[in-house]
Amino acid sequence: MKPLFDIFQRYKKHKILASNFVYLSLLQGLNLVLPLITLPYLIRTLGVDYFGLLSFSFAFITYFQIITDYGFNSTGTRDISLATDDSEKQNLIFNQIMSAKLLLLVVSFVAMMSIVFLFEIFRTYWIVYLFSFGSVFGQAIFPVWYFQGIQKMKYITYLNLFTKVIFTIALFIFVKQKSDYYLVPVFNALGFITAGIFALFYIQKDFNIKFKIQPFSGIVEQLQKSKYVFLSELKISFFTNTNTLILGFLAGNQSVGYFSAAEKLVRAMGNLQTPISNTIFPYLSKEMMLNKLQTIQKINKITVTGTILFSILILFCFCFAESIINIIYGKAMFASILIFRILLLIPLLSFLDTMYGKQILLNLGQDNLYFRVIVYATILNFTINLILTHFFQEVGTAIALIVTQIFIVLGMWYFANKEIKLIFKTDK
Repeated sequence: MKPLFDIFQRYKKHKILASNFVYLSLLQGLNLVLPLITLPYLIRTLGVDYFGLLSFSFAFITYFQIITDYGFNSTGTRDISLATDDSEKQNLIFNQIMSAKLLLLVVSFVAMMSIVFLFEIFRTYWIVYLFSFGSVFGQAIFPVWYFQGIQKMKYITYLNLFTKVIFTIALFIFVKQKSDYYLVPVFNALGFITAGIFALFYIQKDFNIKFKIQPFSGIVEQLQKSKYVFLSELKISFFTNTNTLILGFLAGNQSVGYFSAAEKLVRAMGNLQTPISNTIFPYLSKEMMLNKLQTIQKINKITVTGTILFSILILFCFCFAESIINIIYGKAMFASILIFRILLLIPLLSFLDTMYGKQILLNLGQDNLYFRVIVYATILNFTINLILTHFFQEVGTAIALIVTQIFIVLGMWYFANKEIKLIFKTDK
């Protein structure tokens, strides 16, 4: 952790960085703990099949969340962080992005409901997808990118802590039997929507930013600026969410349940890096503008430290995988043990992907290279996933996911390394 402390101690704004890190760590701790409480309860109450159905619907809905986010969580954060001393420009960026999000929300809702009523696999449980879209709406109106850009993470933490705890308690109170499955997306949606409404209130009250629909030209400007990051994130979903959808089509809800239980656990472990990543991203955006060489050196030190820590965590979880699954999910989910062990590399691979891709390539403005890696990874994943899932069901899906994640890390490292060599050459 020494490189992180070096960042905090050497610069005048170290108090802001440290504060943001603490707030995001608290939030990530909540994001880690809540699934460990709710997932076992839902599996035991609803059964593997209904849990698989909800996981399947979540994977489907995530596409529309990505569409409405449109990469703004990265590009919006970056642009706001570079305009911290220009309130007028901040106001313009905020309104252009929010206007774009509202347009994308309308398009997404029409597209989703059309798909739901066209295909029987969705139409049977259409109410689940309708309620789930509330989460898409809530996340769209919550401007997390603005708070990250101005480095005021406390707003993100407080609002999420309050709403997530309240509506998680509601799950335990009202979801008592299998027929209550539809209440799960209802409470998830209410949590996101409530947090979003409060966020907009505080932005107007504390930062004097009022929402105003922008001309179409301004919306197009933001969509054009974020297109590479959006397409990259959309394609990332093709080897995360699409894997779940393909598994559901080929093997049914039970296989989705076993796979999702293991995947959600390793994703929660991988998200341990989120407080660090989100805290340093706007900071490194500014630093990269001032001194690319020194910023790259800081990123390399953090990468080495994170790799060691995640490797230790992975080794521990691999050795005690059976006990971990039994304690969290119970014996009914023992089929998830092998999947859990296969997917355990995800936390480390996600960390390396973030460091080489987001922290280096995106901060250097190389969005097109980032996008290129994701395009090739999408093609690879779709090809091997269909084959492996057909023959090995949820185990094949897990293997396909890991192979794709390894490819992404190697691709991000390759292009990041080329950029680093150019920086060193220019500096000399």
